Amino acid sequence: MTESAAELHVRKSGFPPGPPRRTGVELEWLLIDPNDPAHPLSPPRLAAAADAVRLLPLRSALTVEPGGQLELSSPPAASLMRCVDAVDADLRLVRGRLRPLGLALAGYGLNPWQSPRRVVHSPRYAAMEAHFDRGGSAGRFMMAGTASTQICLDSGEREPGPLGQGRRWQLAHLLGAVLTATFANSPLQMGSPTGLRSTRQAVWAALDAGLAPAGAFADPAAAWAAHALDAPVMFIRTEQAPWITPRGLTFREWLRGAVPGLHPGLDDLDCHLSTLFPPVRPRGYLELRMIDAQPGADGWVVPLAVTATLFDDPAAAETAYRAVKQLAERAGTGPAPRNPLWRAAVRHGLADPELREVAEVCFRAALEALPRRGVSPAVREAVARFADRYVARGRCPADDLLDTWKEQHP
Repeated sequence: MTESAAELHVRKSGFPPGPPRRTGVELEWLLIDPNDPAHPLSPPRLAAAADAVRLLPLRSALTVEPGGQLELSSPPAASLMRCVDAVDADLRLVRGRLRPLGLALAGYGLNPWQSPRRVVHSPRYAAMEAHFDRGGSAGRFMMAGTASTQICLDSGEREPGPLGQGRRWQLAHLLGAVLTATFANSPLQMGSPTGLRSTRQAVWAALDAGLAPAGAFADPAAAWAAHALDAPVMFIRTEQAPWITPRGLTFREWLRGAVPGLHPGLDDLDCHLSTLFPPVRPRGYLELRMIDAQPGADGWVVPLAVTATLFDDPAAAETAYRAVKQLAERAGTGPAPRNPLWRAAVRHGLADPELREVAEVCFRAALEALPRRGVSPAVREAVARFADRYVARGRCPADDLLDTWKEQHP
């Protein structure tokens, strides 16, 4: 495979053109014993829970993450409500299967109590851990201690406009900071406050694999392709474990023959792309990865409904874009999530006045558009309650966790 062929593949696979039609969501959950949430579950108990859930007739794909977190990835849905209904039905099955085992799903962006512990053993996760360990502990916390609500939306049309790829890409990276602040839900680590509202996003920001392409707004497909080829190779798969974990080797250098006797093919490139985790990841659609896992049985519905509406309803998308454009100067030229705008979102949540102001505009636009999108009264009411409880008061779910911690530690 040549460099030009590799670049073309990354561009085409990341940004297929077309009008936005589908909605998806990926929900990661921590598993806890509700009678003793802070107590770590044994690996056999986590494995038994995963085995039990695998037997269910789920429409969503089930993945067990390195720390035993469960992830449900919905199939692409033709509408927001079809996505909500399908995932809600799956979650009811999962919770019903876990209840007799004395277990429950918990929505936290970062495990508030425990140090990371990998319980899923595979050559891939072992190689990832070895790679991340060279840079400190953030990689282990990311792999084994984080959980998120990931929104998946079509990448958009080639033509300019509210639903064009360039506009949606820029909206994702500016609105992404607002979503981080609004739904921040990970202020605790190892039982104590970190000083951040979204410690999960700070963990991702510490990893080079979690950085967005710089200067990507003019041509997102070209910027993503260059970013991917110049990113370090996390591992090289071999027939026997452990896999090779090179130091400082970019995929472009690998293409140019830097590893004698091992030239990468298309499957190696696709594997490499799966090890890049920017806050907005092109995968044939846009995977928005910046939202913490949410509290409550249906807390995930609000970020899904708001985000999908702000992207896919033309009028709401235009309003959101105009609102977030004022944030571009504050973001500067640095890549998300390390630029000043994203750092403010991570630290302050909606206590940041500017982020709160933009969030209020975006929630109003979403609430106005939800009826046009055929969204049920129950979902509209959930969004309105969230707006009243958090956005209008400059708060986020992390503030509730901090209030509880302060009550317990006077």
